[in-house]
Amino acid sequence: MKNVRQNEILKIVQTQDVETQEQLLEELKARGFSTTQATISRDIKELRLVKELTGVGGYRYAQSDRKSSSTTDARLRNIFKEGVISVDVAQNIVVVRTMPGLASAACSALDAMAIAGMVGSLAGDDTGILIMRDNTSAQQFCGEVHKLLR
Repeated sequence: MKNVRQNEILKIVQTQDVETQEQLLEELKARGFSTTQATISRDIKELRLVKELTGVGGYRYAQSDRKSSSTTDARLRNIFKEGVISVDVAQNIVVVRTMPGLASAACSALDAMAIAGMVGSLAGDDTGILIMRDNTSAQQFCGEVHKLLR
């Protein structure tokens, strides 16, 4: 069932401009798939879907053409230079502020990097939080990101 659902997701994003997980969920329901937003979120990550800018100023999910882990560093630098506005640290949490719609892409890229000391991430529309193991890891990571943004 998972493979069938994920194939349907790929068909949807290839033929329609889907901007949000909620829109994707509605499209799947219209096609007879009963699922949850959490499942959709996992599918998006597993399928390596990214949000890209449309010609009319919005965003849409699209299949990433970069599958190699060797491109992860370049992708991260690109995402950060183009979309991250600021980073700040509060104890063991790093707050990443992005342009609207890019927090998910930034957090997804960070998750893919398997950063030492990072437990996980959570993304909204324009803000992501990274949960680090300890305060020191958070401070070090925040410092590294500041270097990337220069």
